[in-house]
Amino acid sequence: MLDFMAPVVFLCRKELLMLVKEPASRALIFLPALLQSLLFGYGATYDLTNAPYAVLDQSGGAASTRLLSKLTGTGVFHRVATLRSTTEIANVIDRGQALLVLSFPADFESRLASGQAAPLQMILDGRNSTTAGAAAGQIGAVVAAYNQERNGVPPITIERRAWYNPNLESRWNMLPALIAALSMLQTLLLAALSVAREREQGTFDQLLVTPLTPMQILIGKALPSILVGLLQSTTIFLIIRFWFQIPLNGSVWLLYLGLLSFTTAAVGIGLSISALSVSMQQAMLYTFLLIMPLMLLSGLMSPVSNMPRVLQIATYANPLRFGMDLVRRVYLEGAGLHEVGFDFVPMLCIAAVTLPLAAWLFRNRLA
Repeated sequence: MLDFMAPVVFLCRKELLMLVKEPASRALIFLPALLQSLLFGYGATYDLTNAPYAVLDQSGGAASTRLLSKLTGTGVFHRVATLRSTTEIANVIDRGQALLVLSFPADFESRLASGQAAPLQMILDGRNSTTAGAAAGQIGAVVAAYNQERNGVPPITIERRAWYNPNLESRWNMLPALIAALSMLQTLLLAALSVAREREQGTFDQLLVTPLTPMQILIGKALPSILVGLLQSTTIFLIIRFWFQIPLNGSVWLLYLGLLSFTTAAVGIGLSISALSVSMQQAMLYTFLLIMPLMLLSGLMSPVSNMPRVLQIATYANPLRFGMDLVRRVYLEGAGLHEVGFDFVPMLCIAAVTLPLAAWLFRNRLA
């Protein structure tokens, strides 16, 4: 038994020494677990901690004022706008300024005073069904507690209406976002392996001594990955549209213009990883290390507004955040170019930085 185990122990010792010998390997042992645990703890939370809302109070009575004060007292709901007419509701919801709008009808106070049930209309932004559902549940609890305080007097009743997702189905929120998210996984990995594969096989140095310029090499490496990314997005889009029958409310051309910008930024990140890596294994490790934070900080699982301020700032370097926001708004809301134009800015900036960086690394970082 001892003769069998001794070589195994020495082999294990040798493997461990090789693993901790290089600083990069030591970092890969501890950093991913540390970063991902922190990101999961702070970024991937479904707890409702910040719910901005707007109010349209056409009654102006004491009852609506007391109810709103109880809502503010929860520490979760923060009034961001006081509306004057129903025509302003669409604006605050479409721009994402408010998660919901509470509308008190003109006869709200008089109905309560006369012993009748008074309706309170709650208009929710259904593009994020999980958060909207949680907000509706908390408001329902506040209204129920307020009704109990009134000792059997006819209650306030909530009339709920969700825009862009009438039934608050999580599928409507999740699936359009996957048009960007799932394609990024393959696109980023494909781009990251492109140069690393040739470097490992010893053919990349031969490519560098050809008459091709770094920009030509960059384009030749980037275009296939971009096309593959768009093809995957198209496949996902067709499944969502025709298999799950989630209606497309916006422009297909605007959707694909946004996907092109997003995919280009993702390919730029992948090519930069590939140019920095000396082997395919290293490129895969760097890619998988990066994918998880990109997913967590994208708003796919929980809203960016629920994250700490420092992580919200970090999301500006994440093209997936803006790609998913653009896809969701165009697909579900039917947003136009002037409404999603800001989403293009970070994605194009990321592409403008990462693609020239990759071209420079092609020439200046040899294996």
